[in-house]
Amino acid sequence: MRSRNRCASSRAAAMSISSTTRRGTSRGSKRRMTITTAKRIPARIPARLAPLAALLLVALPAQAQWNITPSLSLTETYSDNPTLSSDANKRGQFITEVMPAIQVYGQNTRVQVNASASASLYNYSEGRPTNARRSNVQYNGAGRLKVIDEFMYVDARANGSSRAVSAFGPDDTGTNRFTRENRTQLNTWSVSPYLVRRFGNFAAGTLRYTHDSVEADDARFGKSDSDGIAFNLNSGRAWRDLGWNLRYTRQDVDMERFGESSSENALAGLSYRLHRTLQLTVTGGYDVYDYGDFGGRTSGASWSAGFAWNPTVRTAVQMSAGRHFLGNTGSLLATHRSRHTAWRASYSDSVTTTRREYAQGQEIDTASLLDSLFALTYPDPVARRQAVDDYIRLAGLPPVTGEQINFLTNRYFRQKLAQASVAYNMRQHGAVLTLFADQRVALSSGTADSELLGNQLFDLNDNVRQAGASAAYSYKMNARTSATVALTATHSESRSASLNRDQQNLRLNLTRRFSRKLLGVVELRHVRGERGFDNTTYKENAISATITAQL
Repeated sequence: MRSRNRCASSRAAAMSISSTTRRGTSRGSKRRMTITTAKRIPARIPARLAPLAALLLVALPAQAQWNITPSLSLTETYSDNPTLSSDANKRGQFITEVMPAIQVYGQNTRVQVNASASASLYNYSEGRPTNARRSNVQYNGAGRLKVIDEFMYVDARANGSSRAVSAFGPDDTGTNRFTRENRTQLNTWSVSPYLVRRFGNFAAGTLRYTHDSVEADDARFGKSDSDGIAFNLNSGRAWRDLGWNLRYTRQDVDMERFGESSSENALAGLSYRLHRTLQLTVTGGYDVYDYGDFGGRTSGASWSAGFAWNPTVRTAVQMSAGRHFLGNTGSLLATHRSRHTAWRASYSDSVTTTRREYAQGQEIDTASLLDSLFALTYPDPVARRQAVDDYIRLAGLPPVTGEQINFLTNRYFRQKLAQASVAYNMRQHGAVLTLFADQRVALSSGTADSELLGNQLFDLNDNVRQAGASAAYSYKMNARTSATVALTATHSESRSASLNRDQQNLRLNLTRRFSRKLLGVVELRHVRGERGFDNTTYKENAISATITAQL
């Protein structure tokens, strides 16, 4: 059922260049569901990384700033419950992990690339448990190619990592890496050429085409491809205090197992500058969603009114409120930077899908938060990126937070997502705090999830709410040694199925840099949670020692 003219909306703004690592989340009821994942290791990573490899081939012959860092890590862990089994079934043992990895960051006048990849291999002292991994592969990369200056560009990205199947199963986010329960390997990639054009001082426009692909090892979610266009036209400097913008996007999705669906959005906006720091905004638009065989077609008009406030170069606030065909809506994006802190708060209300969220990513990137803090000290972007990566590694901070939000579903849903984060850095002390709250209300038929959930939990994903918080504090004892404590707590609730799940994890680690290329980490962790389907709980206590050598 492939469409000849499939399209996919994409962000018209430039793609962020960041490196991430990800994972997923559990609680009690008498109803049961078995969460399983496929066992195969991704075999097509080279094909998925082909767009980024092409960018590297273009860039390498040219004069460029490159930072290529291969490394090898050896970790020995003792865990009393490596598979996060119920308390009655847990079994402790030693696990040896070998992890080769590589990070690449570079840019020249034509290309910018940021990529990382790692492969973990596990050996269990008492034999591999039934639901434990043999290995774990992760990769993430993004890049941009300037084909014709100020006219044609190409963005590309690829990501592969372990993800949660359900919001109500055991969660290994940022802690236990061994269990295969409630996990699946999910791989995404996209290529997006686009044109930019200035029409003097009158207007500036962007026309973008995007093709992306999302595939999970869990066949019940399957593989999907999308193609899309996004057109933007914004007023130029000739309009002075009055501004306007036009936007049109269309996305056509072809799902291997569930056929075709599409979305189409048109928006027009006006703005008026009351003051050099304050701008009023108003928008009007029309949205069309075709859910295919699982809900038919819905459409309706939308409008909003708001403001943009930029009191200083370090502070920006954009806020709006309005209504679309599903009810009242609004948005918020606020950022602030001081000498030692970086703040960010956001709220969005959108119609979306799991595949789109995976392709775009909703996690809060610690490196992006810290980047603005290091901007004054390291004006060169390559040196700044290296400084940020070294700081995260030495302080033991999580590279990504808020990654518990996504889980597998084949349905369209309305998502209301609020996130807030703050990063702090001052000589011996550093901290990162994040909060999130998310509600997903399904719009298309639950038939699309019948294989994922089974008949007993048919309504599990009709109305799901999640909330969580994570905090990490690091103390730099001296130039080579630091200690970090990190705490994460999450809560998931299915209002439609009356299921709840809570999880908490605590990590304490001591990091020592023995030399410029040799790093050691000792970590203690405690994880506890509720299994949302069989009324049981699980706990894990573990200690690990890691030595990492840059090659």
